Order: sequence, then C-alpha cells, then structure tokens
Amino acid sequence: MFAKAFRVKSNTAIKGSDRRKLRADVTTAFPTLGTDQVSELVPGKEDLNIVKLYAHKGDAVTVYVSGGNPILFELEKNLYPTVYTLWSYPDLLPTFTTWPPVLEKLVGGADLMLPGLVMPPAGLPQIQKGDLCAISLVGNRAPVAIGVAAMSTAEMLTSGLKGRGFSVLHTYQDHLWRSGNKSSLPSIAPLALNSADVCEEKGAVQVDSTLRGDMRHMTLEGEEENGEVHQVCEEKSLSEASEDTSIGGLNQDSTDGKTLQEQMDELLQRCFLHALKCRVKKADLPLLTSTFLGSHMFSCCPEGRQVDIKKSSYKKLSKFLQQMQQEQIIQVKELSKGVESIVAVDWKHPRITSFVMPEPSPTSQTIQEGSREQPYHPPDIKPLYCVPASMTLLFQESGHKKGSFLEGSEVRSIIINYAKKNDLVDTDNKNLVKLDTVLCDCILEKNEQHTVMKLPWDSLLARCLEKLQPAYQVTFPGQGPVVKKGKICPIDITLAQRASNKKVTVVRNLEAYGLDPYSVAAILQQRCQASTTVTPSPGAKDSLQVQIQGNQVHHLSWLLLEEYQLPRKHIQGLEKAPKPGKKK
Repeated sequence: MFAKAFRVKSNTAIKGSDRRKLRADVTTAFPTLGTDQVSELVPGKEDLNIVKLYAHKGDAVTVYVSGGNPILFELEKNLYPTVYTLWSYPDLLPTFTTWPPVLEKLVGGADLMLPGLVMPPAGLPQIQKGDLCAISLVGNRAPVAIGVAAMSTAEMLTSGLKGRGFSVLHTYQDHLWRSGNKSSLPSIAPLALNSADVCEEKGAVQVDSTLRGDMRHMTLEGEEENGEVHQVCEEKSLSEASEDTSIGGLNQDSTDGKTLQEQMDELLQRCFLHALKCRVKKADLPLLTSTFLGSHMFSCCPEGRQVDIKKSSYKKLSKFLQQMQQEQIIQVKELSKGVESIVAVDWKHPRITSFVMPEPSPTSQTIQEGSREQPYHPPDIKPLYCVPASMTLLFQESGHKKGSFLEGSEVRSIIINYAKKNDLVDTDNKNLVKLDTVLCDCILEKNEQHTVMKLPWDSLLARCLEKLQPAYQVTFPGQGPVVKKGKICPIDITLAQRASNKKVTVVRNLEAYGLDPYSVAAILQQRCQASTTVTPSPGAKDSLQVQIQGNQVHHLSWLLLEEYQLPRKHIQGLEKAPKPGKKK
C-alpha cells in the first residue's frame, strides 16, 4: 500500500476526545495489550498528530504520528500497527517467518506467497482467513511487514503451502516507514530455535539453531503413481533455498504451471472481487449482470490481459455468478424473464475484505495523442460572466470595461462595494438597497423604471448576474486557461432507433472535454461487447459523435463519471439508462 509515495491531505494535532477514542479503539483492536501498554502507545500528554493522506492507489488512510513516527494507521475503519509499533510490541500479532531476500520483494509491493514461509519447529501460528499478521525474517523476531491472511492455517497446510498467503499492507523501508525517523531494523532474538527436522509430514522447511550450513528442503511433487504422492527430499544450502523461495514464492504474475483455463478462472475472480470492493456501491443495486461485467469487471482487468469467460471453466457469466452466489458473496435474481441482476452483496465477506487491490490499469483512462498515450485528467471548468455594453457604467468604477470577464464572487464584491460607496444601503433596513440611476438603467426593465425603488440584496445580485453574458474558462492539465463566451456544451447522450428497429446510443461533444472519440469508442466496444462507429456530428463543425449498438448508457455513465471523473452537471442523458429488470 505504501510502496510508492503518498499525498498528505492534512496534518493536525489530535483533540482530547479523539485521543480517548483512539485508546479505546486500540484496546478493542489489540486485546493482548495491557492498560499500561495502551497508555504508553497512545500517550496522554505528548504530541500526537492525525495525518490524513491518500495512498498511491487512491485509498484514504488516517495515520497517527507520535514522537515523529507513525505508530498506527486506519484504513476502512480498521486499525493497523506500523513496524515502529511492532518493534516495541513484537508479540502483538501472530508472526510468520520468511527469508531475508524476500524483504526486497515485499517492499516493492509484492504479496507473500506460501512457498516463501519458513516452518518453525512448533508449527505455524493458528489463524483464520482475514486475520492481521506480522511477518519477520529468519533469525530476527522484529517484524518487517504486516499483512492480511488470505487463508486459515488449516487451509495453508492443506494446500501444501502453495498459493497466496498474505496480502501485504505495510513494510519496513516503505514510504510510511520513511515518513518517520527511518530507524534501522532492530535485532530481537527468536524465542526459541530447535534443530531442523528433516522432511516432516507437513512438507515444511526447517532451519538449525545456528542458521548455518546445509538444510533439507522438502517439496511435494505433483506426481502420482498408484495413487501415492511422492515426497522428495533435496539437499540445498540455505542460500540456494533462500533464492528459490524469494523467486518462486513472490512472483505476483507467476502462473505456477497452471493451464490457460485455470489462469482465466483466477483472472475472473480477481476482477470480480476488485469490482465489488472498489467500484460497486450499495446504491447501484440492483445491478444488471451484463452491466456488472461490462462496466465494472472489464475495467478492473490488468493491463495487457483480457477477460474472456468462454476460455474459463465456467463458460458463461451466469454460471460464474452462480458459483459466487453459492459462496454467499452475492445474491442474483431474475427480476424479469431472461434478465438477471445482482440484488445484494456481502461486503463483509472475507474474500472481499481480504482482497488487496492491485495497481490500476491505465489503459481504460487514456487518450491518444500522436503516437503516445497519456492518462486522462478532466479539465477544470469555471463559469464566468462577461460585461456587456449595457452594464459598462456599473462596472467602470472598479476598472472593468465592456468585454471584461469576471467570476461570480468578483461580481458580488463589485456590486456590494458600489452600493456602499454610493450610500445606497437603506438606513432603516440593511437588507434593502436603494436603486440609483445607474442601477436602474442596468438591471430594471422599462416598465419597472418608475415603480421599483429598492431591492433586497439577493434580488439585486441575481438580476446583475442575469444581465451579464455567460462565459466559461477551461483549463486542461499542463496547459494555460482558455476563456470562451457562452455556455460550454455538455456531453450529450441520446438513444436512437435505427431502420432495423434496434436501439443505438449516441454520444456527442466529447472533444470539448479533451476526450478523443476514437479512444472512447474503442473502450466502449470492448466493455459493451457491441459494435461502435465514429461519424461526423450533424450540425456541428469539426465535431465527431460515437455510436454504440444497444442502450449502453450504464457503461457511459461509469466511464465518464467514475473513471474520467467528469462532473455530472456537464453530462446530459444519463437518465436514459435501462432500468434493472428491463431488456436493453
């Protein structure tokens, strides 16, 4: 989570009430800590700061800093200790051991795979899936990382110590550690070290008390003869075993000799969990299963890979979602004949809570510029007002002339100063403003010239804004602001009926927001699994429109609002999305 630099939003001293709440939260989260230890960790009088930040993946994190070091961090209402805290309380969490060369991989953002674990003489700590655990190195009890268990101890042993073991959240030497005093890893002697036991039934790796010389490394070969699985014992030096473990145990993209079908099954589940954890909200339900696949799962697919259900063992989306329903992650119902929707999601399910989101793929948020791709960032659009000839007298005292561009706050300030400078505020009622000749000429209609003598402040300001000409300023990232008269045209989404009696979705005015219609069409074609075309927009000079087969407003809504982060007020036609339970 902190493998890359984060962005600090705020840094404030903690309040007394928040300090007391933090103590209570620490007591609840870590019941093994005594009262004195909690008071030591969260001191009563020493400086304690709350730092709110955004991790490089966008996660909002709250960090508690004491004595210049981060001691705790909070993510999605869960409290986690930092390595600085764990060095003071090394037994706070169940601890698993790995090899020193593995640390570099963890710091780089990798998760810990089960082949990278070292089996202690007493066996692995007993944990459940989703439990928070510490990770230390051979020969040193000082934790170097914390992570969430991807499976229980029993499941780890049943798997033969294969697969993903822990989703790592924070490590020694990552950017959260660097935000403190950057103290080196302390040396804490292991509680006990026994001689290695060779080739135990659990297929474990054992290390002798001196951590020197040869070790016996045991693996389970997947070969069967007459129904028996052969256990192979191999003599390897500690350095050789360390190298093998760090490479094989932490390769995030390793396929481990899996078939293409097994790889596609894993990719499906990865995209499924990613979509539920960070994209689908409760307000989105019920959600068409086709929309869930096209707008959510496809966009969670890693760069360079593509979800193809036909190449998985499920073959059909309905069969895959049925399996996820059997695991009680989601609930799917057929709200109308032949049309299924996701109607409920258990966001507290261990598979969702333990899933750690990978690096977001930039391919779904790019625009083509020449021969290179750049991440899309929405422009900053600011409404302005232009002074017309009829309003020049009112604004000339403040140094503005015909054609000047002003922000709404500037207009308000100019009007207020004008009224005060010319003693126009009613002495009996401060909420009223007397209208002099200039104000009468600028804001009153002809039939009001001799009947309206005073106006309330809000009415006066509203009339002034109405008389000014609309304008706007657009600023694209890395470019200077561009000011134009009139109102910016919103992205327009419409539905049309073609001669074949099929609906098509048409979207116009993408260029005004820096979007390339051809890139948008390519993204929609892949997500909607429908044909797209780009044609000249009727009645608009040098403008293109994108046409997608079927009602694809749901997909457009997600792309424009969630991924491109365009304000809803600049998009019209989103209400045309198909209602759950209705065919497109």
